[in-house]
Amino acid sequence: MKFISWNVNGLRAVCGKGFSEVFATLDADFFCLQETKMQEGQLDLAFPGYLSYWSYAEKKGYSGTAIYTKHTPLFATYGLPQNITKSFSNKDWLDMNTEGRIITLEYDTFYVVTVYTPNSQDGLKRLDQRMIWDDAFRQYIQELDQKKPVLICGDMNVAHQEIDLKNPKTNHKNAGFTNEERAKFTELLNAGFTDTFRYFYPNTENMYSWWSYRFHAREKNTGWRIDYWLCSNRITPQLEAAKIHTDIMGSDHCPVEVSVKL
Repeated sequence: MKFISWNVNGLRAVCGKGFSEVFATLDADFFCLQETKMQEGQLDLAFPGYLSYWSYAEKKGYSGTAIYTKHTPLFATYGLPQNITKSFSNKDWLDMNTEGRIITLEYDTFYVVTVYTPNSQDGLKRLDQRMIWDDAFRQYIQELDQKKPVLICGDMNVAHQEIDLKNPKTNHKNAGFTNEERAKFTELLNAGFTDTFRYFYPNTENMYSWWSYRFHAREKNTGWRIDYWLCSNRITPQLEAAKIHTDIMGSDHCPVEVSVKL
């Protein structure tokens, strides 16, 4: 099976930049989107042979996720479950379920989860909320993993290692590369999950999935790898390939891919 994840930075905008052609060319079993920036009914975008699942932010033009799939799930769920949000209610919890950030599809032998992780923002003003989010999301994924293997994708808004961004030395205190965010990502991996790109390419440099629109960053390949496919460790023997589609335009992110024998 082929799995694609892409932060489109506005689905309506990318539809005017060849999205349907990219979708057809990649021909994925699962095509997961983040930052759709849509409300229900704003765009009628269907593809033959695919079912679609959507999670919208209450705030217009913000966040949002979607999954197109060729495979009918047993269940589709949205957001974090109540038992987890309740467990964090005594900490400065922000109800992230209003932002359309998670979709989970359940199948007989695995789960697929797409996530758009909150950005810590300029000046790290949302870092505390981000730390809570990371703990809650990790707990959620671990609970799923106890039942069956999980494939997790999305814009996770963190470059994990120094080789995951062009200029690590000057970004240690910036959102997406703080010690706190990187440590939380390490905790997630240590909880039983594999970064599929690094599984195949542990030392590859200069491969990124996001570039700023400023300073000709993409042209210069001054980027960050913040988009991922993770999987439960026990299905790593079933991984077949991983790829970052740096040649596909239309967003400030590019699609990332993994192929798995399931």
